[in-house]
Amino acid sequence: MRERWVQALMAAALLGPVPAVAQTAAPAPAETPAPPPTPTPGPADAKVYFISPTNGAILKAPFLVQFGLRGMGVTQAGSTAPNAGHHHLFVDVDEPIAPNEVIPSDKTHLHFGAGQTETRLDLPPGRHTLQLVLGDAKHRPFSPILASQKITVLVVTHLPKHRHHFHW
Repeated sequence: MRERWVQALMAAALLGPVPAVAQTAAPAPAETPAPPPTPTPGPADAKVYFISPTNGAILKAPFLVQFGLRGMGVTQAGSTAPNAGHHHLFVDVDEPIAPNEVIPSDKTHLHFGAGQTETRLDLPPGRHTLQLVLGDAKHRPFSPILASQKITVLVVTHLPKHRHHFHW
């Protein structure tokens, strides 16, 4: 009898577990999408702007771009200091700013997460648009969106003797 019991155990080990009763799995609960992140509020009177260059400037690359901010402070990315953020420079970006989304990081969306307030920009000759957007700790726009006016600059290989601004 003991031999039959050992044979039954060996057969069970080889065959694997045998289900006692077929069970129907309970349906998984429907996943509810997470609500969009709440935008970080910014002061209504805050303003982000270009110190230089000015709209219509004729420039030879590389050129200095200086960021201005009024009514808030500049801090590093990741910092949750109140009423402070960091700059993002949009180069030749036509799409509108998405208010609840992270600002992309690529060759047209430049991040200044160390708290920088200026950069040297090396663009190819031609017409280019520039816009500053202030981002919160998580690289999202503030609410209301703090963005500069979009400016247009002309990058040339040689500066004319009399540098004038152009008009579009």
